[in-house]
Amino acid sequence: MKTIGLIGGTSWHSTMAYYKMINEGVGTIIGTQGNPELIIYSINIEIMREQNREKINAKYLEVSQKLVAAGAEAIVICANTPHMVYNFVQPKIQIPILHIADATGREAKRLGLKKLALLGNRPTMTGSFIPDVLKEKYGIETLIPEAHCLSQAHTYVSEELTRGKFTDQARQFFKTQIELLKARGADGVILGCTELPLLLNAGDADIPTLPTTDLHAQMAIDFILDAPNRS
Repeated sequence: MKTIGLIGGTSWHSTMAYYKMINEGVGTIIGTQGNPELIIYSINIEIMREQNREKINAKYLEVSQKLVAAGAEAIVICANTPHMVYNFVQPKIQIPILHIADATGREAKRLGLKKLALLGNRPTMTGSFIPDVLKEKYGIETLIPEAHCLSQAHTYVSEELTRGKFTDQARQFFKTQIELLKARGADGVILGCTELPLLLNAGDADIPTLPTTDLHAQMAIDFILDAPNRS
């Protein structure tokens, strides 16, 4: 089995989800007599809230280099938003960063989806690090909520979900956004916050949902076991 370095902490709730899913997924293949070797570095989430892009890039590069030195053969960033560092960090290290948008794009392609709603915090929804990969590599367009809804979505994610708070008000808000984006042509929805699958139930959307955490964890499992890409 290959060794993966996990960069977590943003939030620690998501890091726990990744760790659990990767171990369980590998265990279903190899049995419970063993488990994958994982190296975890948990970053303080405050660095993301400071919104200093240079500082964020430098921190993720520093941590990635430490994981490489510790023996990691690939890196998994255990959240959506920190993938903003990918273009800065990846050229500077010798092992692959498994991109969350690739995990999402492969599943969308498998399902035959062409236009995806993207839900998450403001940097994830308005940034280019997911839409660009989906467009350039998979020919998939993305839609985000209307401008006046972005702030509310961001508040729910950053002030509640990443702190382990899940309310009926937040659930109804995101259910409404899914319906509005579906009306604009979305044939699937990216749950682009690690905690969104913990908030929304299976029946909360009548279009396919793509939980990035689950898909990204499966990508990590496939890498660990040297399995073919699921596309």
